[in-house]
Amino acid sequence: MFVECYKNHGVETLRLVEGKSGISKNGKRTVTKRVILTLGPLHRYDDGQPDYVKRLKQSFVDGNPLIDSLLPYCSPENVKKQYKFTFAAGDPHCFGETKLYAQCLIDRILEELGLNAAINSYKGFSQIEYDILGLFRLMVYGRILNPASKAETFRQNDDYYEPIVKSNYLYNIYDALDFIHIHKKQLVTRLNTKLIQHTGRKNNIIYYDVTNFFFETDEPDEDVENDDGTVIKGTRKNGVCKEERKLPIVQMGLFMDENGIPISIEIFPGNTLDHLTVDTALSKNIDDVVDSRYIFIADRGICNYVTICHLIDRNKAYIMSKSIKKSTQQEKDWILEENGYIKKSDTFKYKSRIIRKKVKDSEGNTRTITEKVVVYWSKKFYEREIHENQSFIEFLRKLKETPANFRVSATQIKNLKKYFKKELVNVETGEAIDSTKLRALIDENAEDEFCKYFGYYQIVTSELEVEDIEVIDKYHQLTQIENQFRIMKGSLETRPIYVRNRDHIEAHLLICMIALVVLRLIQKRIIDYSGIKDIEKNWVTGLNDERIVDALRKWTVEDMDGNLFRMNNVNNTDLQKILNAFQVKIPEKFFTRQELKSLKKSIKIF
Repeated sequence: MFVECYKNHGVETLRLVEGKSGISKNGKRTVTKRVILTLGPLHRYDDGQPDYVKRLKQSFVDGNPLIDSLLPYCSPENVKKQYKFTFAAGDPHCFGETKLYAQCLIDRILEELGLNAAINSYKGFSQIEYDILGLFRLMVYGRILNPASKAETFRQNDDYYEPIVKSNYLYNIYDALDFIHIHKKQLVTRLNTKLIQHTGRKNNIIYYDVTNFFFETDEPDEDVENDDGTVIKGTRKNGVCKEERKLPIVQMGLFMDENGIPISIEIFPGNTLDHLTVDTALSKNIDDVVDSRYIFIADRGICNYVTICHLIDRNKAYIMSKSIKKSTQQEKDWILEENGYIKKSDTFKYKSRIIRKKVKDSEGNTRTITEKVVVYWSKKFYEREIHENQSFIEFLRKLKETPANFRVSATQIKNLKKYFKKELVNVETGEAIDSTKLRALIDENAEDEFCKYFGYYQIVTSELEVEDIEVIDKYHQLTQIENQFRIMKGSLETRPIYVRNRDHIEAHLLICMIALVVLRLIQKRIIDYSGIKDIEKNWVTGLNDERIVDALRKWTVEDMDGNLFRMNNVNNTDLQKILNAFQVKIPEKFFTRQELKSLKKSIKIF
């Protein structure tokens, strides 16, 4: 095709024509022209500069025509150097169907973590004929780029620049979940081996916490008795839901390293108490993987002295918080005693002591252990607790002053207990005591007793020689696990969970954990590339998970003719940060399918 200027009734006119050559019946070469587009009189477009027609013709050849209406007719081969990345899906210059391309980065991470090779290796020892690797990749991609049910994830196969899965049988994706469940331990082992190799992970510190996920069903799973009399407990059980839903839940324990990268998961029936998950979770996921001595760090609701005895018996160490409220009066007096505190500033102080105490193990035997107790006060935490409790404190004060003006809700009754000398509910009738009578029941000292410990935290550890500040710092990193749970329930949309049996639930959560590892590695790479030191802060306030996921979802290509693609949104600020961190350079050109594959292979992960 080329631009032609001709005279139409004496008026110079522009048009786009296509020339075709052929052979006549007598064997002579012929050339015919076909009008593709009539542009109209030249004077409509002439910019008054010399050689307008000549410049117009050359601009069309270069792929950046002076007349916008010519752009859709530019040959992709001619516009490679002039391609602009400002076009978006839906604009007049959109040539083809938009396809996802960000999976190339995700897949390179999976390859470097050894997971793709592991899947193929385990498949080789089975009779499986379907594309198990493709299904695994598809589920991880989908969890990050477009979270959905397993059936919908399977249907998203054609959303990528080339299909991921070769199979067209939907139910193979559930077969894949069975496969992933069976090989969970091997996959986790391979994953962590590569993380140690590539990230310098040290398994000397293990963080652990528990969360749960609720299901949209009213009926919990029933326990099943086997022929040999053993009982298999149902997985989805009624328990204390973190989101305060009165629905069956499943408990999930998560292990994390000191870089904020997950190590493994373990699931439990929803009615399992948090502290009862620890021993099983450690024995199944850590003890066989980590043969060296490690420090186990967990919150006060998870780690009790039965667990501590188990850790000591394994020659492992621990750091855990201890409730001040449940401490003895002697311990509370020591906490408030100013003597011994080291003041780092007006906003932070700490002290410690070594104690010996008698505890009971799982067998009920009394044992004596030695541990360091570290207590500290932080103005930041003090102000946070004041803020968190301010509305309730104000409620109490107003109740004291004008009790007749207040009515107490069921939630307030629960919270008010700590301030009153007697029960606030009539045991026989279940009726709450009228607020006008509350004034006489108020414990005048309860508020002061409650508030005077604001800002104080207490930590106990078996590491007697570790500096107090280091103990505090290591424990504080535990807060990163809460961020992990937030990501799983937020950006990765771990729930709703559309599978029901235990094996599929565990496989689904493992897929979510692997997706989380991918996001963490991307985030860590960005942090390392930028040279930012405050890692914990940047997990949350830097290029966080939401921005990373949003940027990856924008990284698309447009399929122009089945073999030529153009890249979209690569100038997006956040996507550019990701690409820069992985040293990915996107040339301004159209890509063939083979070039897209080559670009993927060029991405350096570690």
